[in-house]
Amino acid sequence: MKVNGINHNLFRLMLLGLLVVVLAGIYFTQPQFIRTMTGYIVHGDVKGSIAFIQSYGPYALVVSFVLVVIVNVLAVLPNIFLLAANGILFGVVTGTIVSWLAESVGVIISFLLMRYLFHDWAHSIIERSEGLKRVDEFSGKRGLVIMLLARCIPYIPSGLITALGAVSSIRVRDYVIATFIGKLPSAAIEVTMGHDMLSYQEHSPRLLFLLLVSVLAYYAFLQYRKTGGNR
Repeated sequence: MKVNGINHNLFRLMLLGLLVVVLAGIYFTQPQFIRTMTGYIVHGDVKGSIAFIQSYGPYALVVSFVLVVIVNVLAVLPNIFLLAANGILFGVVTGTIVSWLAESVGVIISFLLMRYLFHDWAHSIIERSEGLKRVDEFSGKRGLVIMLLARCIPYIPSGLITALGAVSSIRVRDYVIATFIGKLPSAAIEVTMGHDMLSYQEHSPRLLFLLLVSVLAYYAFLQYRKTGGNR
């Protein structure tokens, strides 16, 4: 099997090698970087995250971008606190742009790793489960639309959506397009709500509106899957 003309096994080795190099580089150059931020993220410490990112001065924006990418690549830690920190630190507009790009890059890398390094294992699970088989077929037929709608929903577990995409038959191109388009509204909502929570009394109308939009987006996604699955 080839991926854009590259042998499948060679592509897997290239991805694995790149992952090892990046992680080793971070570990040896900034040994406390991941450890410190992991603690803040696990405990939901927005103030600690803000202080840590601010400590990098003019490089704070770059550091925040890298952190959001890493969290989305690993797909095991929540990044809502980082997005909230971005909104507070950089403002709603800049915070949204940084978070959107970083999240998109992170989940695309995670998708490639899951599909080309761990896909065989994931596919064997699909073959043993009738329910997961239906997910795979459904994703394959209308993968771009399903993925786009899923990515539009704020606060939904990003790693789960990435994993479902990786084990499905969605094309990489469709996944990338759906991710970049869908992640923009969800990032905007998460960053704005994180920013507004700091002074919720002043921004309560906007908070309520965004909360309503989030609920409606989730409901629309469920309805689309339900009606689409019956056709």
